[in-house]
Amino acid sequence: MGRVLFENADVFDGVGDELLEGMSVLTDDNHIVEVSESAISGGADHRIDCTGRTLMPGMIDAHVHVYTADVAQLAGKPATFYSQYAGMFLRHMLGCGFTTVRDIAGGDHGLAMAIRRGFVEAPRYYYGGLALSQTGGHGDMRPPSQPSPPCTCGPELSLIAIMADGVHECVKAVREELRKGAHHIKIMASGGVMSPSDPIDRCQYSDAEISAIVDECRRQGAYVAAHCHPDEAIRRCVELGVRSIEHATLITPETAALLAAHDAFAVPTFAVMSALRETGASMGVARRSLDKLDTIYDQALEGLDVMARAGVRIGFGTDLLGDQHVRHGTEFTLRAQVQRPADILRSATSINARLLGEEDRLGRIQPGHLADLVVVNGDPLADIGLLASNGDDIDVIMRDGELVKA
Repeated sequence: MGRVLFENADVFDGVGDELLEGMSVLTDDNHIVEVSESAISGGADHRIDCTGRTLMPGMIDAHVHVYTADVAQLAGKPATFYSQYAGMFLRHMLGCGFTTVRDIAGGDHGLAMAIRRGFVEAPRYYYGGLALSQTGGHGDMRPPSQPSPPCTCGPELSLIAIMADGVHECVKAVREELRKGAHHIKIMASGGVMSPSDPIDRCQYSDAEISAIVDECRRQGAYVAAHCHPDEAIRRCVELGVRSIEHATLITPETAALLAAHDAFAVPTFAVMSALRETGASMGVARRSLDKLDTIYDQALEGLDVMARAGVRIGFGTDLLGDQHVRHGTEFTLRAQVQRPADILRSATSINARLLGEEDRLGRIQPGHLADLVVVNGDPLADIGLLASNGDDIDVIMRDGELVKA
């Protein structure tokens, strides 16, 4: 793309509380090379006048599942169907200003390779492969009436998880997913909404199993993310070395303080809960799952407030399934009931970049960082709803130095 100059921009740099007014930002190839309060001299191949608009880092969604095309049935269709859905999902996210996503369970090497080759127009893609679930855990989608097949470990049971029981199976499963290029490993450490046979308030996996998974990831330079709704599951995972707590719905002040003290991350996901509550029944979600959702829904935003007060590093994730993927903007508006817009934007930029281990490349507007930038038609610190309009209020999107919308 050459040198692109953004002029007269009000900048949210990924870390501040206020916009920096009248800024100039120069990119060259795929990096930011200069950020200035005054005009930048020298040649530019392309100039973008940002008067009256906000320039901010490309956003990061740290909790997506790109293969979940069917809310009520997470497997059973040909792989080609799910791959086409993934392409649609990723194009939509990019068009909404998300230049990076973390596929927390289900993404694979084939899709990542297709994205790198340019076959799919998509955000930068970090994937965790298949999540690890105990038999009968949150990743086990078999109804209680279904008998066990000779092998219960394969992806034919779920597009997002593999069954692993006992320390030996867990370690082997971790090594297999890391062999296939997983950026992180997710475990199902408590019951969940969509799984048919596990109570949502119960812990899953033993201390020995979780410790073995954490140790294997550390030795290979990866980290563990854990699906956790109840407070007990959050606490034990943090104590055992898990880096990223997904959902953290029923967290207490005491456990939030522990999470902050361990420098772990929490990634709440309100968009999916709201979507399932409003449209889940019409999309075929089982009554049992919707009943489980009802037991946690009213406490979710309270948990966000608890974590914010404790100083927890709160990431941004949506977790949307199937046709609900177009509702990701509700994550902004739901969080705004508790958090300031600046805090929400930090979650979706610099905090998520740190969660990914990419704080030196992503999530900020500063020299040396990758040129992932979006131009918002207005001030999202005054109106967070500008980021909730499916990209209608985003005028320019640059990903890795390439203008994908201008």
